[in-house]
Amino acid sequence: MSLSDPIADMLTRIRNAVRINREQVNIKASKICEGIATVLKKEGYIEDFDRIDDGNQGILRVTLKYDQDGKPVISEVTRTSKPGRRIYLPVDQLPHVLAGYGIAIVSTSKGVMSDKNCRQANVGGEILCTVS
Repeated sequence: MSLSDPIADMLTRIRNAVRINREQVNIKASKICEGIATVLKKEGYIEDFDRIDDGNQGILRVTLKYDQDGKPVISEVTRTSKPGRRIYLPVDQLPHVLAGYGIAIVSTSKGVMSDKNCRQANVGGEILCTVS
């Protein structure tokens, strides 16, 4: 089965795993999904991720993060730019998710970055998703 939107698949798998308090989730590996996982790790939304070679495409095993009360750190993940409608924004129009308490993940010419890093580097790009 071919996957037409690996980013939406990744976000849905994370969203479903968080809802049932799963510790880890397996995602089909790709460069863009690995970039998103890197941003989520840097911003503190996931514990860690590992790339596992399965002889084919590979698998990303993402370890989810929960607070002391067992509540997930990720409360909402929303796909913004979709294959049918791409959304590109310059740096001065990047969204402030939850007034700065959430992040927007942006695909730029310098790689996949959070909206905060995009403002520091003064680059815009395609808004992949928002996380809060």
